[in-house]
Amino acid sequence: MLGSGKSPRRRLVSGMAVLGVLAAGTAVQAVHAAPTATAATTNRVLFDNAHAETAGNADWIISTSQPDPLGQNSSPTSETSWTGALSSWGVALQKTGKYSLKTLPSGSSITYGTTSATDLMNFDTFVLPEPNVLLTAAEKTAVMNFVKNGGGLFLISDHTGADRNSDGEDAVEIINDLMTNNTVDSTDPFGFSVDSLSISSDYPAAITDSTNAVLHGSFGTVTKSLIASGTTATLKPADNSSVKGLLYRTGYSGNTGAFFATSTFGSGRVAFWGDSSPIDDGTGQSGNTLYDGWNDSGATNATLALNATEWLSGSSGGGGTGTCTAAQLLANPGFESGNTSWTASSGVITTSSSEAARTGSYKAWLGGYGSATTDTLSQSVTIPSGCAATLSFYLHIDTAETTTSTAYDTLKAQVLNSSGTVLGTLATYSNLNAVGGYTLRSFDLSSYAGQTVTIKFTGVEGSMLQTSFVIDDTALNVR
Repeated sequence: MLGSGKSPRRRLVSGMAVLGVLAAGTAVQAVHAAPTATAATTNRVLFDNAHAETAGNADWIISTSQPDPLGQNSSPTSETSWTGALSSWGVALQKTGKYSLKTLPSGSSITYGTTSATDLMNFDTFVLPEPNVLLTAAEKTAVMNFVKNGGGLFLISDHTGADRNSDGEDAVEIINDLMTNNTVDSTDPFGFSVDSLSISSDYPAAITDSTNAVLHGSFGTVTKSLIASGTTATLKPADNSSVKGLLYRTGYSGNTGAFFATSTFGSGRVAFWGDSSPIDDGTGQSGNTLYDGWNDSGATNATLALNATEWLSGSSGGGGTGTCTAAQLLANPGFESGNTSWTASSGVITTSSSEAARTGSYKAWLGGYGSATTDTLSQSVTIPSGCAATLSFYLHIDTAETTTSTAYDTLKAQVLNSSGTVLGTLATYSNLNAVGGYTLRSFDLSSYAGQTVTIKFTGVEGSMLQTSFVIDDTALNVR
């Protein structure tokens, strides 16, 4: 609904503006909330084999012993210690002593919040290696909630037409269906879509980013990957500003041709790889035609797979050690206690009925005056050392502006240090981003682990025509 705006006098007595300030980039402060969970000392990874991952010539399993690969060999030393085209991946993780690995067996279903030993709540990362069966509605809900609540999701596609079980669906369609046809968030939640392509061969190169934990992790430095019949993704940062392409098809950059990409959703992390050949170690069950991309001398596929698994599990990027106490750090995250815990411009945190809260009665409303004003919202928080951290909030923007090209009114989300110096601008929104309803926005703050920072939202409105930036249900989750 298009908001009618509010008068400065009404704004002074209204708490709705707080939500807008948060969207604008006002700082968020840490709270002394009790921890919600304790992360395991090992990173728990579940590999899927419930969606025809071994159909046809595929063999995308870490071991034939399922759910526990240790049943085949409790002390694996090489890729042949376990049987499966992904055994090199599994054995490499197992040998670190920091991972607990399981497989969701064929005939099972993906669940979240059940008593099953393979329920996603028991894991830090879920690997979906070229699925060939559509996920059910319940499975898609389970996966999306798993990521939203802090899980890591590794999506591995293949080229269009790789329908190995002849059911009319391939990995491209199945992954896109997960992201666009679920009950949690179907509005491009991860900020990318998988391209309907069949690229025969290429060696996609890594971008230059010395601080990226996937490209420069504890398993080494990534330089190139491999396409041996695969696809790419199109990035849509306007839908999720955290999406980032890390390796690109030759001749491509920016939002097109991303062969490997990462993103965040809620408190969780997502990685996408456009081909299964890079994770194929060339050995597996008899009768399969496999390709050894894992050991390809022209690429660093093993390093990429292992660094990405580490990042998804939350044990990198912020110096994570696996000993972080999981918690939500923001005080009064949904504004239901009014103006407590937040530093906000007068009237920002409100129950005004002119803009609806996403949940409860209160929200933060920045802007909406139709006159030159600046609103802010902030909170300071200490992010513990050794933790992966994700800031998330729901943002609604409506406007009376009619332009399709000029950003007259803006909202910035920024991170500041204790002296007020801006350490980074997470995002800038404007009247051009107006959309019905609330959209989940999330940002990786792991690089600020060990620091006390202020999350600040600043909404600046021009002299004519209102734009309202409304924020609700904030969170700063560490794990």
